[in-house]
Amino acid sequence: MADRPSNVEDVPETDGDPARRLRLGTRTSALARWQADWVASALTALGIGVEIVPITTRGDARSGPLIDFGGVGAFTKELQFALLDHSIDLAVHSLKDLPTDGPPELAIAAVPPRAAIHDVLVSNSVCRLAELPAGSRVGTGSIRRRAQLLHAFPRLAIEGIRGNVDTRLCRLDEGRFDAIVLAEAGLARLGLASRIAERLAPPLMFPAVGQGALAIETRADDARTRRWVERLDDRAAHAEVVAERALLRHLRAGCLAPVGAVGRSDGGRLTLDAVVLSDDGLGRVGAGAEGRAANARGLGIEVAERLLEQGADVWLAASRRRGR
Repeated sequence: MADRPSNVEDVPETDGDPARRLRLGTRTSALARWQADWVASALTALGIGVEIVPITTRGDARSGPLIDFGGVGAFTKELQFALLDHSIDLAVHSLKDLPTDGPPELAIAAVPPRAAIHDVLVSNSVCRLAELPAGSRVGTGSIRRRAQLLHAFPRLAIEGIRGNVDTRLCRLDEGRFDAIVLAEAGLARLGLASRIAERLAPPLMFPAVGQGALAIETRADDARTRRWVERLDDRAAHAEVVAERALLRHLRAGCLAPVGAVGRSDGGRLTLDAVVLSDDGLGRVGAGAEGRAANARGLGIEVAERLLEQGADVWLAASRRRGR
């Protein structure tokens, strides 16, 4: 991600005017704080004062698998509650953590320029996933990643892993796993890109909806804050995630579903490709379409319909039960 969005305009300095000071809510992890600091820095460069308000979410406070306590919204709900009760003015989320059915009183005011979208392999013993011997232990906390790994390499032992990036790397270095799979963007933002052994791109591994993107959320009726925050919006990134999230919502899936998607914006055109898998990786269907970026939501619905026509709903039913 760039030091400062290239598509923003300068505004006059505020000279500490409290009327232009925003309270920015964020999770407390190192990665979340990096994201919040980036947004705060970008707003400060526009003359907007920012106070960062750390908030511990339900997901941060639990150590077990997300599916054990209904992982949908586990990393976002407390931030949204703080917005709704006016404790903060805006919240920064990893967009892939943000449920598609959020409170109508809230809105995504900006999606800054998107970072790398891919998942990556981290290993101390091999340089490529295909080099792992049968029975190798690969750690991931994602059902989506697990299903795609099993689809391509059923000989591997895919095991659950939880915790922040540093915790997962520590468990790998302790020898509990032969490899782990993480998001490239998170490693890069934390200065840990040197740990990447292999980038796992489609068709092998489709990323999560919204992966690599940030969502800056505000109250829908807070016109003042939205006007300032919208200066950080990147139109191409925003169109991509609108299409991806429309797909996920039309599938009635969520962050616990084995769904992967990639939106790519090129000028006024937008392509969207997606897959849905069974939890065990044995079943997989894929679909894609191209259209106008201005019709990003419609494109997402179109690709979702193509997946449903191939029977994807049978596998998604289980993920809906998990999310309740």
